[in-house]
Amino acid sequence: MKAATIRDGRIEVLDHPDPVPGLGQVLVKVRAAGLNGADLIQVRGHYPPPPGYPVDIPGLELAGEVVELGPGASRFRLGDAVMAVVGGGAQAELAVVHEREAMPVPAGLGWAEAGGFPEVFTTAHDALFSQAGLAMGERLLVQGAAGGVGTAGVQLGKAAGASVVASVRDPARREAVAAMGATAVSPDEVASNGPYDVVLELVGGPNIGVDLGALAIGGRIAVIGVGAGSTAEVDLRVLMGKRARIHGSTLRARPLEAKAMAARLIEANVLPLLSVGAVSVPVCDTFPLEEASSAYERFAAGGKLGKVVLVTSD
Repeated sequence: MKAATIRDGRIEVLDHPDPVPGLGQVLVKVRAAGLNGADLIQVRGHYPPPPGYPVDIPGLELAGEVVELGPGASRFRLGDAVMAVVGGGAQAELAVVHEREAMPVPAGLGWAEAGGFPEVFTTAHDALFSQAGLAMGERLLVQGAAGGVGTAGVQLGKAAGASVVASVRDPARREAVAAMGATAVSPDEVASNGPYDVVLELVGGPNIGVDLGALAIGGRIAVIGVGAGSTAEVDLRVLMGKRARIHGSTLRARPLEAKAMAARLIEANVLPLLSVGAVSVPVCDTFPLEEASSAYERFAAGGKLGKVVLVTSD
């Protein structure tokens, strides 16, 4: 098979042996695989995959067709369309996925959208609901709302009955984010639009002081992105006075049981919304797998709304 391959800090498309599904796994013919910030960090040599995943093939999410069942796998049949968050190896013509981590692709959803759905919507849903406990009627701030997780967070917050404010640095992208159901503002306008019960922090350390200052009493900050910096200075008196919580999260290194639980929650709570168009997957650009290096250049350039997705040919 061919796969996007990390070589000396860059991406090349090279041949690899076909993977073989193990116990409880399925082999997926990958039709689409989204790019994420973690992929870029891995290419730069700073985010190795968990044990058991290819060290040189990036990719945290995929969609495709089941073409082989491993021993004991019974949840899906040959030919079923599935999508999944994986620990790595998604940006290839073939990939193995544990059946408990996989989800069915809703009828009518295109491959590019399916390939860009799992990681960002699972990350956003886990942070907002499983961890921060966002509830109907609360006020949500999404910091850095134009990317994949940001657009997912905006839509999930709106669908849950929250009032959503979205921070978008690029003025050209605010209208599109606002159309998803948010009040789109510049970073300088975040504080004046508070207070917020929950903050989904996708930018990193430089925002934490503003986030904390704009929190309501009992507010929660969920940190799931540190692209602008991973350190912050926190005034603990403000944290204490607001009875606030700051917590962080990643999906990649979680054990199978935790990943399976996250997938079941998405199946129960988000796939019905996706099926009826209540949430969608904005796709900025698609690239054939053979042009993976160009896809990474597009992703790193910024200025995008939604996902960059690699697609494979028949």
